Parts: sequence; structure tokens; C-alpha cells
Amino acid sequence: MRLPWQTLTLHRAPVRRASSVPAGMLNFVPACSTADAHSLDLLQDFVSRARRLFVISGAGLSTESGIPDYRSEGVGLYARTSRRPMQHAEFVRSAKSRQRYWARNFVGWTQFSCHQPNSAHRVLQQWEERGKLHWLVTQNVDALHSKAGQKRLTELHGCTHRVICLGCGAISAREELQRRFVSLNPDWGTQAGAVAPDGDVFLEDEQVLHFRVPSCDVCGGILKPEVTFFGDSVKKGTVQFVHDRLAESDAVLVVGSSLQVYSGYRFLLAASDRKMPVAIVNIGTTRADHLAELKVIGRCGDVLSVIHPL
Repeated sequence: MRLPWQTLTLHRAPVRRASSVPAGMLNFVPACSTADAHSLDLLQDFVSRARRLFVISGAGLSTESGIPDYRSEGVGLYARTSRRPMQHAEFVRSAKSRQRYWARNFVGWTQFSCHQPNSAHRVLQQWEERGKLHWLVTQNVDALHSKAGQKRLTELHGCTHRVICLGCGAISAREELQRRFVSLNPDWGTQAGAVAPDGDVFLEDEQVLHFRVPSCDVCGGILKPEVTFFGDSVKKGTVQFVHDRLAESDAVLVVGSSLQVYSGYRFLLAASDRKMPVAIVNIGTTRADHLAELKVIGRCGDVLSVIHPL
């Protein structure tokens, strides 16, 4: 049921306050002004009125933990390099592409897997504990929500901390695969460059020629991160599960996502069909701006840290 809320308007008069983002993490966070007091009051009202809040999070949340995203203006992967993420079809059909992917992932894994939740992740986990947050759907694959202790969680695009066999479907821990990489490549090594949002790093093809990739130790099949690569689709069962959680909710909050990918955007369309109120916290424009009653422009941690789950 749609709550009886008025259409909300954003005002831009800045209020100075210390950022919740550590200085060393700002390299991947787009520049933005501080959210003004009036828009924060409106967001507080939005959250206070919700009883079963449905949250969709995206890469803009994790940039504040030092993980770059793909699309942010000036600082995203697309803006900084000509490299593009792995395509599902290429990974499946090409052993050379898998070798290149896993070599880069092997090098970047130690750094990528050490990233920690930031203040926004912790706030959302606290909202869950206090009964405000009904369900959280993240488009991120970095496990930061899980590290923060989030339980009512769907990782829409999977998680890089898990590995799946394309043959038998066996799931294993990425840390275990890292140990197998080390065992198979005892003399192989190179320095990590810039780490991508999925843990990939940038290596030249000649650097990975002799890197050895293990097969599934159950059936000998191809190992793949348990994530949805570009060009693949989210499992129908997962999509239906999220739609069911949305139907149980009474308001939608988007945090740190441009919603450019349809797999996440579809839930905003469904919320609109249900006439559910929508609020967005994001630095840049989003695909669902026209569906939102409130848009707050600001860093996720700075904004959420001053909102109370009354």
C-alpha cells in the first residue's frame, strides 16, 4: 500500500559537516556537495514513515570502502581506462580468457578481499536489527554487506567470495581456490595494479601465459566466480524471490546505484506499478529518478549516518 506522502522537493543550500568517508577512500568517490539539512529532514520523514523498508544498494556504496565502480563520472573504471569487464560468453567459450581472468583475479584477491564495510553498510545493518529494514538487495559482489552482519540480504549478482563449477554446480570458497592457485603456481607472481569492482586487476597478456588454472576437484569442470558476468542474466528463482520481498514491503530506498542495469531497475518499475513510495540517495543521476518522490544527492555514508530508524 502506498503511504500518504507528498511529493518531496530537494533544496541545495549546503550544510558543512565532516565526511564519514576516510580520506584515503575518496579516490573512487565522485565529487559532490554536502546534502542540505532540508533534504535530510525529508529523508528522515521518509524512513520514519516506512514500516517494512526495501533497500537496493549499488556500487556507490562500496566506493566509500575503496572499491571503484564502473560508471562514476571521472573516477569510475569506464572513465579511467579502456578496459571492460569480463563477458559471460567469452569466459565460457575461451580457456585463454579464463586463464587471463583468473590470473588477474589471483593477483588482486588479497587486496580486494580485505576491503571492509563502511558507515553506510553498518547503518543498514542496524536498521535491520531494529526492525526497520525488511529486505536488502545488493547489486554488489564484494560481500561487504555480509561482513557488516546483514542477514535479510539477497546478493542479486552473486558474490566473488564464492566459486561455482559450471559442470556439477558445486560451490566452494574463493579462499580455498586461492590456496590452489598458489600450489599450482609457486613461482608465478606479479604486482597488482588497479583493482576493478569484481576484484580483477590489469595485467598484460604476456604476463599470464604460464599461469595455471585448476579445475573442479569434484568433476573436473570449469570454475567460475559465483557472480553474474555481463551478458548473463540473474536466475529466475532469485528474481522471483526479490519480487516477493518487495511485495511484503511498503517503501523503497535506493542507495548508491545509478540503476543502469535492468536486473536492478526492474524492481523500481515493479515498485512504481505497486504505487510504492521511492527515495534515492546517490551522487549522480539514476535511471529511476523520474520514479522517486525524493532524491538526495550526497555520499551514502554521510547521508545515512544522520538518519534514525524511528
